[in-house]
Amino acid sequence: MKKDTTWRKYVCLVTLTMVLLQLCGPVWAQFTLSGTVKDAEGGVLPGAAVTLEGTYKGTFTDAAGAYRLTSLKPGPVQVRVSLLGFEPVQQSVEVGQNAVLNVTLAKSVVVMDEVVVSATRANQKSGVAYTDVTRKDLKKLNLGQDLPFLLNFTPSLVTTSDAGAGVGYTGIRIRGSDATRINVTLNGIPYNDAESQGTFWVNMPDFASSVSSIQVQRGVGTSTNGAGAFGATVNVQTNSLQKEAYAESNVSAGSFNTLKTNILAGTGLLNNHFVVDARLSRVVSDGYIDRASSNLKSFYVSGGYYTSKSFIRLNVFSGQERTYQSWGGVPENLLKTNRTFNPYTYDNETDNYQQDHYQLISSTELSKNWRLNASLHYTKGKGYYEQFREDDDLADYGLPPVVIRDSTIRQTDLVRRRWLDNDFYGGVFSIDYNSYGKLTANLGGGWNRYQGKHFGEVIWAQFASTGSIRQRYYDNDATKTDFNLYGKAFYQFTPKLNAYVDLQVRTVDYSFLGFDNQLRNVQQDDQLVFFNPKAGLTYTLNDRSSVYASYGVGNKEPNRDDYTQSTPASRPKAETLYDWEAGYKTGTDRLAFTANGYYMKYRNQLVLTGQINDVGAYNRVNIPDSYRAGIELEAGALLAKALRWNVNATFSRNKVKNFTEYVDNYDTGEQQSRSYRETDISFSPDLIAGSQLLYTPVKGLEVGLLSKYVGKQYLDNTSNEGRKLDPYFVNDIRVIYTLKPRFMNELTFTILLNNVLNERYESNGYSFSYIAEGRNTTENYYYPQAGRNFLAGLHIRF
Repeated sequence: MKKDTTWRKYVCLVTLTMVLLQLCGPVWAQFTLSGTVKDAEGGVLPGAAVTLEGTYKGTFTDAAGAYRLTSLKPGPVQVRVSLLGFEPVQQSVEVGQNAVLNVTLAKSVVVMDEVVVSATRANQKSGVAYTDVTRKDLKKLNLGQDLPFLLNFTPSLVTTSDAGAGVGYTGIRIRGSDATRINVTLNGIPYNDAESQGTFWVNMPDFASSVSSIQVQRGVGTSTNGAGAFGATVNVQTNSLQKEAYAESNVSAGSFNTLKTNILAGTGLLNNHFVVDARLSRVVSDGYIDRASSNLKSFYVSGGYYTSKSFIRLNVFSGQERTYQSWGGVPENLLKTNRTFNPYTYDNETDNYQQDHYQLISSTELSKNWRLNASLHYTKGKGYYEQFREDDDLADYGLPPVVIRDSTIRQTDLVRRRWLDNDFYGGVFSIDYNSYGKLTANLGGGWNRYQGKHFGEVIWAQFASTGSIRQRYYDNDATKTDFNLYGKAFYQFTPKLNAYVDLQVRTVDYSFLGFDNQLRNVQQDDQLVFFNPKAGLTYTLNDRSSVYASYGVGNKEPNRDDYTQSTPASRPKAETLYDWEAGYKTGTDRLAFTANGYYMKYRNQLVLTGQINDVGAYNRVNIPDSYRAGIELEAGALLAKALRWNVNATFSRNKVKNFTEYVDNYDTGEQQSRSYRETDISFSPDLIAGSQLLYTPVKGLEVGLLSKYVGKQYLDNTSNEGRKLDPYFVNDIRVIYTLKPRFMNELTFTILLNNVLNERYESNGYSFSYIAEGRNTTENYYYPQAGRNFLAGLHIRF
C-alpha cells in the first residue's frame, strides 16, 4: 500500500509539472503565422492540418480554409500541411511579426486507403477521447510480442499474457473493460468473435507488421461495425499504399527462446495503377511459464488497382497457431517458490487453430463532394484444443458404464478435443459527404453473419465403453446475424464552434442450442434491437487550445455462455452504457497536454456473482447500477533538443453500488449469500500510468526508458483484500540505432530490455470461494509475468 501511495504522489507531481510547463513556458506573442489552404481550383479546404515540424504546435483550417498560429518563436520553421485525399506539402518559412503562408494542395494522384476507415474513426471534432498509433510507433516495439503489448503505453490500457512473455494468448483491458467489451475492426470490418465477443490476437501472429495505423477510442466512441464498444474501440488499418517498391526483413530473438522472422515485399505502384504487397512470418517462444510454448505462422498478401478517383484492393491473410495451454494459472501458495508452475503436464495439451481472412475493399469518388466505400469479407476459422481428463464420468460423454465381471466402471481417464468450425461473412459500407465548408457527414453500416459449429470428440479413453475413435459427445451449431446502420454529421456553426451528431441502429439475431424450462436442449432464438445515439460539441479557444464534451449510449448483447447455459427465464438482459466525456487540449512549441474526464454509468452490467442458475451453471447476472468515473491526463514535452518525454496517467473510481456474492456451502448443499455496498469493479485499477523518456544523443540513435505502473486490482467485485492483484511498476529500456547505408534504405538495430528491475508481479488471475467443514476457503490463481528478460532485433529494408 505504501508503494501505491508513493507512486500516486509521483504521478500527481508529474502532472502538475506538465501544467506548469504549459503555463510558464516562453511566449512569443508578437510573432504569428497565418494564411489559407486551397485546392488547385481555388476552392477552400477546411479541416487541413497545419503543423510545425519538430514541435507540438499545430492547428486546423476553419470553414473558410484559413489558419492562424500565434505565440511563435522568430526564425525559420518547417510547416507541414496535410488533408486526406490531397498530397501533403512541407515548406520552409521565416516567422516574423506577421508572416503569411498560403498553401495550395494538389489532389492525390491515386486515392489513399485511409478513406475506407475515415467514417468509423474519430477526429478532432468528434468530442471523444482517442489516441492514434502510427506504423512508426508500432515498429519501435515490434519484436515478436502480440499487438496488445505494442499498445501498452496508450492511456488507460493494461495488458496481460498467459505465457508471461507477451507471445501466445495475450489480453487487453481499457478503462478496466476486458476484450469482450472492446470493439475491434480491421479496415472497418468486424474482428471480434461473434459469439464470445472476445478478440484473439494469437490467431493473427505478427499482424502488426502489416498495419499502417491504429486508432484507440476510449469509452463508447463513434459508431462502428460489429460488437458493442463498452470500454473502447480499436480501429486497425492494414498496409496503406506504398508508391515505391521495397523489400524488408526482420529478425528478432531473446529470452525464453523467442524468435521472430519475417519477410515483406511490395511492388510499389506499377504503371500508376497496380500494387502488390506480401508478408510471411513465424514467431516461436517457449514462454516464461513452464511448457507455455507457442509456434505461430502467418502470411499477408494484398493486391490493388488504383486510379485518381477510386481503388479496389483484395487482402488475403492467415494465421496458424499452436500453443501449449497455460490457462490454469499458478496457485497463490506457489507464487514465492514456483512462479512458472503449469498444472498441465500431458504432452499434447495444446490449442490448435487456423483463421483465414479475405477482404475485398473498394472506394469510389461519386462527385467532388461524395464518396462511396464498400467492402466484402469472409473469414474461415477452424481448430481445436486437446485436453487430458482424469476420472471423468462416462455419462458426461453419452457412454454407458463398463461392466467387467462384478465391477462397474463409471469413470475413466480420457483425451478429448473441443472443436470450433466457423464461417463469418458479410459487407460494410459508408457514403461520405464533404461540402468543403460547414458540413461533413457519413451514412454507413454493415450486414454480417456468423455460422459456428461446436463439437467435441473423445480421441482416447482408458475405458471406452461403447464409444468409437473420435467419439462425438456433443454437437452444437449457432447462427448470428448482425446488422447496423449509422449516420454521422459534423456542422461548423461558427469559426470556433462545431457540433457532432451520431445515430446508430443495430439489430442482432442469434440462434443457438440452449435449455428450455424442463432442462432439455432445444434450439432457441433471440432478437435484439439497439439504438445508440451520440452527440458532441467542440469549441476552439485559440490556435493552441480547444475544449470538447460529448454524450453517448452503447448497448451490448450477452455472450454465448450467457445464452447457452441458461433458460429463457434465467437468460440475462442486454447491457446499456451511458457515457459522458469532456476534455481540454492544448499544444505549444515544447508541450502538448490533454485532460479528459469521463463518467460511464452502466445499467444491467453483466458480472459473475457465484450464483448458480436454474440449469446449474455459474452464469453472469445483471447488476442494476455500476459506474466508472475518471480523468485521463496525457502530456508530451520537449525537455531539451535531444530529450522528449511522453507521459500519461488515468485516475479513476470504478464501483458497483450493490453487490451480492454467492458461495457454495458443501456442508448444507446450498449457497450462502453475502451483500456488499460500493465495492470496486473487478480488474479496474484506480491508477494507471505510462511514461516514455526518449533521448536522441546523435542522429539515428534513440535510447528510451519505458515505465508502466498499474494500481491494485481486485479479482472479483467484493473489494476483498485477500483476492487482489498487487500494484506493479515495470521499467523497460529500449535502444534503437538506425543507419542509412548506400546499398540499402535502412538498417536498424533494436534492443529491448524488459522489466530491468526484475519486478515480481502478476497481471491477471481468478478467485473462487466455498464453505466446507464449517470453514470458509478462498482459492486464488494468478498469471505471473516474466522477470528480467530481453529481445534484440535486426531490421533491413531495401
